[in-house]
Amino acid sequence: MTRPSWDEYFMSIAQHVAERSTCLRRHTGAVLVKDKRILSTGYNGAPSGLAHCEQAGCLRERLSVPSGSNHELCRGIHAEQNAVVQAARHGIAIDGSTLYSTHQPCVLCAKILVNAGVTEIVYAEPYPDALAEELLDKSGIVVRPYGEGRP
Repeated sequence: MTRPSWDEYFMSIAQHVAERSTCLRRHTGAVLVKDKRILSTGYNGAPSGLAHCEQAGCLRERLSVPSGSNHELCRGIHAEQNAVVQAARHGIAIDGSTLYSTHQPCVLCAKILVNAGVTEIVYAEPYPDALAEELLDKSGIVVRPYGEGRP
């Protein structure tokens, strides 16, 4: 058996975390890592204590909102946001961390990750959000598709 690289290891965990998602459109998982240690994880779905979209329905589907637009028209919280919130809730500093995510962050998540001090983002699937890409590019955060960069 071949030992997985750090990228493979953390991305496989992000993919596993995504299995907890309750979103009807896209299952996303995120893992915040620093010094090869997991700091926090998150998946997308309704806020704690509220009905999951499986029960309440998908507002974006009802309104025919296309991917990559009008992120505020959603009952759910994104995986990246949940990972940051969980770290904050438990007093875990994430400044200087790397985010492994099953999907490229949207503009809302990008802004949060910039202000949280994340220094690198590794994502498995692209997401159509040009403004997010522009902001991350200008922020100095290293953003790379999974499989490119470090072995």
